[in-house]
Amino acid sequence: MTEAAYRELCSIAGPVSRETFGDLQAFESEFRRWSSKINLSAPSTLPELWNRHILDSAQLIPLSNGALRWLDLGSGGGFPGAVIAIMMKDRPGARVTLVESNRKKAAFLSTILGRLKAPAEVLAVRIEDAWDKKLEAEIVTARALAPLPALLGLSYPWLSRGARALFHKGRGYKAEIVNSAHDWRIDLVEHRSVIDAESVVLDISNVQAIG
Repeated sequence: MTEAAYRELCSIAGPVSRETFGDLQAFESEFRRWSSKINLSAPSTLPELWNRHILDSAQLIPLSNGALRWLDLGSGGGFPGAVIAIMMKDRPGARVTLVESNRKKAAFLSTILGRLKAPAEVLAVRIEDAWDKKLEAEIVTARALAPLPALLGLSYPWLSRGARALFHKGRGYKAEIVNSAHDWRIDLVEHRSVIDAESVVLDISNVQAIG
């Protein structure tokens, strides 16, 4: 990975230590190695892994207002949750919880995040089974998990207690916002993705169920 890649990471996520950059490189390497054995992501995305997944995840850091408690739903291969956890290593009190029901993917996340000593815990349960675990969250994240109306339902136990959501969404996000208005009242800020001009990060707070 080149010096240009390090500078680009810093331009997207703010100041990043060389150690953290090295940890992200190690994560990328292990992701590729495990992907040859289990399906962590679509094989077509592997050539663009750094930009499409890692940098795309890292852009959430400056949107978080310094939050230390993160909850990542449907973590899959670790985006954005694992990237966030690695980038939070040098922040005292940080904790990132990743919820991933697929046992093989959860094993990958537990192994690599433990090896990197990231401030993370991985729960190999369905999201609905995490509702009663009293997990603390200032920020709830999800990427490529579900349409927004369903996503609000899955995350509501935490959003209703004051957490903010930072949800990655692609080009069809406007229709999802319209559809969610039937069941949810939200405060919404749209942040244009710095990685993909057709994507956004939806910054959601003050969520209320209608009816």
